[in-house]
Amino acid sequence: MNRIFLDVHALQTVPPSNLNRDDTGAPKSAVYGGVPRARVSSQAWKRATRTYFRDEHLLDPGELGVRTKKIVEAVAERIMALDPSLDGESALRFADETVRATGLKTETPKRKAAAAKEGEPEPAPEAKYLVFLSARQLDGLARLALDGAADITGFLKDKKNKDRAKAIADAHHSVDISLFGRMVADAADLGVDAAVQVAHALSVHRVDAESDYYTAVDDHNTDAETGAGMIGTVDFNSATLYRYAALSVHQLAANLGHGLREEELSTTPVRRAVEAFVHGFIASLPTGKINTFGHHTLPDAVIVTLRTTRPVSFVAAFEEPVRGDLGGHVREACDRLAQYIPDLERAYGNADSTLTWVLRVGPNTSELAGIGTETPSLSALLTAVGQTVTDRLEKPA
Repeated sequence: MNRIFLDVHALQTVPPSNLNRDDTGAPKSAVYGGVPRARVSSQAWKRATRTYFRDEHLLDPGELGVRTKKIVEAVAERIMALDPSLDGESALRFADETVRATGLKTETPKRKAAAAKEGEPEPAPEAKYLVFLSARQLDGLARLALDGAADITGFLKDKKNKDRAKAIADAHHSVDISLFGRMVADAADLGVDAAVQVAHALSVHRVDAESDYYTAVDDHNTDAETGAGMIGTVDFNSATLYRYAALSVHQLAANLGHGLREEELSTTPVRRAVEAFVHGFIASLPTGKINTFGHHTLPDAVIVTLRTTRPVSFVAAFEEPVRGDLGGHVREACDRLAQYIPDLERAYGNADSTLTWVLRVGPNTSELAGIGTETPSLSALLTAVGQTVTDRLEKPA
């Protein structure tokens, strides 16, 4: 299969906000180029991208997975949907034994068992950690459980049926599992290598955290009752962030296998997944403290590069922090990229196999116009990238 890498770069300015907090409640930060920078963890933006798939209906629910400890309950719900005559207790027992047959370990949480009132049913078993399974894998496990409903314990002791359980959990991966991978400590053979790598977003300039002192007034206070009903502080910062993700399209194609829908060409679900990821990564936004700050912004500039060699980040363009002497950071950040990218491609690039697209907003990004093919809209960018990926996948290796 042809090696195809997509690099997605974005410059995005966020106003006062706290997108991603550390253990003290302050915005996450990092030192880069000898100065403190605003930072948003890769995990925060990966989750924002995954939820964007669902919330914005970029993908059909059947193409997505669920990541939860409550995997037994998820399978039990599907068992009862297939056979409504079953009671909840039986469905949970069937589901628990079937889940354990895959190699996953479950247990009844002690805290929930202790909190259960006398006479109530025992809480459902849970996995010891978050488990990522696709909708089709959950459905397959539910059907398997019903196949052995007459004697579920004996049914799953049969090696053939146990192997079926493992095979179901390792087939028909959802788009989000295929993109972001899956690690299973108890059953390493169920692991899925991620097709996507997401960098921690970093500000292109020095950032020092600030603190907002706020008060709240009690609506029922009388004129004689002065003062605030509540006092507190919340930390925040504002920044122009450099965001980067690398998508291995050939790994994504291998993870998806022959597609989620049997009647499709193998390239169709890959294209759909590529376009969904590029769209979701560009347009999504972590929601930390969003009700407090309302930090709804979109990237000022996006650069997507298709390569056949290896992924390449442009973060080194900002190792020397942007100073923003004129009061802003976007123009200088774009100027930096416009100088750095051609130099990098000249030294290390492969002009014959590398393609670049640019989506930008406003005059401050004008220097990026010559970096690649300009696209007038996000939808045009997605169409161009998706079609090129399809063409490359169909081209003989």
